[in-house]
Amino acid sequence: MFHKEGYKILAITLGLFLIVNLLNLFLVETTWLKYSILFVSFVLFILVVQFFRNPKRHTNINDLSVVSPVDGKVVVIEEVEEKEYFKDKRLQVSVFMSPINVHVTRYPVNGEVTFSKYHPGKYLVAWHPKSSEENERTTVVVKNQNFGEILYRQIAGALAKRIVNYAKAGDQAIQGADSGFIKFGSRVDVFLPVGTQLNVELNQKVRGGETIIAQL
Repeated sequence: MFHKEGYKILAITLGLFLIVNLLNLFLVETTWLKYSILFVSFVLFILVVQFFRNPKRHTNINDLSVVSPVDGKVVVIEEVEEKEYFKDKRLQVSVFMSPINVHVTRYPVNGEVTFSKYHPGKYLVAWHPKSSEENERTTVVVKNQNFGEILYRQIAGALAKRIVNYAKAGDQAIQGADSGFIKFGSRVDVFLPVGTQLNVELNQKVRGGETIIAQL
């Protein structure tokens, strides 16, 4: 199953793969070079295909928990000053996605979307400390009946050149449901109330829509 954001790119990639290898078949005479071109183009095609996969996730919907919005590895757990929306101290949990991770963004909690904003910006590597404030990004806030307002931020990286965000103010968020996509590697920051009990630790691998990162 593939994400809808990938259909156009997958079609273009397939077309290029076929054209390259048709030319390779008829124009390249050296056997080792012919097979090398076939192998390299096939590997690149598979990498693009796997990037846009959208596996079904089984979210145990629970208003007493916050699930990871994306697949990846936890790279930051710290108290920070959230400067855009809350303008106070929050507990930040950041998940880094490599190009081989699933890149679907999912709602971490149920509730009402109270804020959604896109920011153009730079393309620093996603683990750079300033990427959360200076890179291209989107900020979404969901108001949950138990946690209050939870903010998550999609952040572009050095390779990610397009963020897709479906969340709009006034929407009803369903925990684990598709809320966007980030193309070709990046990270997502989640901002929780200070004192929230965490269920993850640094360098832990998480699955979007399934891994509980915090609970009451």
